[in-house]
Amino acid sequence: MFYGGLAIAVAIISLLVLLRALKTLFSGGWLMGWLKGTLGLALVVLSAIIGLFAWDVFSYHELLTEKSVATISFKQLEDQHYQAILVNADGVEQKFELKGDQWQLDARIFKWQPSLARYGLKPGYRLDRLAGRYFSLEEERLSERTVYDLNPSISGVDAWRWYKMVDQNIPWLDALYGSATYVPMSDGALYEINLTHSGLISRPLNEPAEVAIRRWQ
Repeated sequence: MFYGGLAIAVAIISLLVLLRALKTLFSGGWLMGWLKGTLGLALVVLSAIIGLFAWDVFSYHELLTEKSVATISFKQLEDQHYQAILVNADGVEQKFELKGDQWQLDARIFKWQPSLARYGLKPGYRLDRLAGRYFSLEEERLSERTVYDLNPSISGVDAWRWYKMVDQNIPWLDALYGSATYVPMSDGALYEINLTHSGLISRPLNEPAEVAIRRWQ
């Protein structure tokens, strides 16, 4: 898995920086020791940041071709109120309550430029956000909205957001945001979400989902 290997490589760099920091901190001499100590502490901090960056990169999955990244099913609790069950590609199940008439799933994507992609480097993705939406603009503006962060950067270092700020200076990799179009929620509906190189696509997997889509078209 490329992104796992990339995370390991970054983690090794973090470890090397930490070892250099420890060597600097424990070398002798008073004035030089103070200077080295300051430098050593700075290297420790840098090592920690690099390590957290590696941890965040590890949360991304490699995209080989069009891939099913999740399924989502709905149970109606009351009018414009649904329980959504999201199951990702690893089989991890999450339950959410969504308000509104439609749902949308977003993903963060790292995409290599064609000059590097031809050497086998594949895009990486991470599911990012699930949201409900009201069909009526007035309800969308005035009613309760439900938005969930699916994969927060628990380390506090967000590799995608950091790269998004600097990607104009790094031409060989793009940080993109992929979103499926808003799709209707309906009691018993089941959808599959596929990720392609151009973004997310949702497909109905049962009759309630197909009926819901026809009703909204």
